[in-house]
Amino acid sequence: MNDRLVTLLGGGGFLGRYVAQELLRAGARVRIAQRKPRDAFFLRPLGGVGQTQFIAADVTRPETIERACDGADAVLNLVGSWSNFDALHVQGAQTAAQAAARAGAAAFVQISAIGADPDSQSNYARSKAEGEHAVREAFPGATILRPTTVFGREDAFVNRFAGMIATLPVVPVLRPQAKFQPVYVADVAEAAARALLEPRHHDGRVYELGGPDVLTMAELLRWIAKAVGRDPAFVELPDALGSMLATFGSLPGAPITREQWKMLQRDAVVSPGAEGLEALGVSPTPLAAVAPNWLVRFRRYGRFGQAGEPA
Repeated sequence: MNDRLVTLLGGGGFLGRYVAQELLRAGARVRIAQRKPRDAFFLRPLGGVGQTQFIAADVTRPETIERACDGADAVLNLVGSWSNFDALHVQGAQTAAQAAARAGAAAFVQISAIGADPDSQSNYARSKAEGEHAVREAFPGATILRPTTVFGREDAFVNRFAGMIATLPVVPVLRPQAKFQPVYVADVAEAAARALLEPRHHDGRVYELGGPDVLTMAELLRWIAKAVGRDPAFVELPDALGSMLATFGSLPGAPITREQWKMLQRDAVVSPGAEGLEALGVSPTPLAAVAPNWLVRFRRYGRFGQAGEPA
């Protein structure tokens, strides 16, 4: 990969920063393309002189994506949101794949999501599936990655629950039996880098990326509580109440949006028989192996507190 150029659309985000690090270690040149390049400047010290580039790009403005993909050997589209689904997940993904094809890129990798389904009741899941289809039409050899719920030091999933557990005496539990198979962000990044570096082995394939653990929502919250040494009361809410709370999801501070509630109706786990991390040569990392390293800040006495010690 020495001196090969990889464009990361949305490369300064949560997952993108880890992919960038994987590629830089492999010797690639990395072009970070996003609406506000300055927000990704923290990546600059991770590469050698001239190894990292930054460019303003927006998937809703095709001319900017053309410039971002110009001369790229491989392109990764990481752009995603919980709003404006059609413009970002469908039209934006199509724009990215078309630009990569016109640039003559050898590989295009699309970050989709577990549960992508054209028949889903969720606009989010439906738009992800439609985005996959649009990508395949524009770049037939594209590799599709569908991660489950991604966790890591900067995530908005495990950390959000840890913050609630650390501050609330009573923690409501929505969809307590909903199943999750959380996947470590560094594992997803390594998988994406391998798909970009070895397109001949991964062209045209779909991978569902999940971790080694399958937990219900209730089990996950109790695991987090033990890890941060807290002992709140957990109250499992009936679906009728959860659905009602989700109707106010657009209000500031709402615990869940309507789209997130719809996604909770389906388990976020890898489909039986699907190719996953192992098929990409990545060994899945258990939640317990890494999460306590950063969850320490949610303990009553920070790093001086003990895991499992009640607050």
